[in-house]
Amino acid sequence: MSSINSENASTLESAMQLMIQTFHKYSGNEGDKYTLSRAELKEMLTQELGSYLGNAQDQDAVDKVMGDLDSNNDGEVDFTEFIILVGALTVACNDFFLEYHKDGTKKNTKKE
Repeated sequence: MSSINSENASTLESAMQLMIQTFHKYSGNEGDKYTLSRAELKEMLTQELGSYLGNAQDQDAVDKVMGDLDSNNDGEVDFTEFIILVGALTVACNDFFLEYHKDGTKKNTKKE
């Protein structure tokens, strides 16, 4: 992948760059610089996704997220596992917002 000039990046390219930068902002703090340890994951969840995940300070919640994400059971979250989290949250947010009309009323999503 060639270097992308951030000034000329599309919205989606900028979003991708931000996801990469955000992952590495936290992954380099301890241990393997290409994975998130449990502590790095907790810090990232709290700082970056606190309003979406609710109580990211709750250790049980962090342990659950870690267990769900750590598909290879190595005790760390790699970039692919991180992207699965971001993707799943994005789908959940999209589903939530699709249920509401612009006027704020709930849209009937059940087919009759």
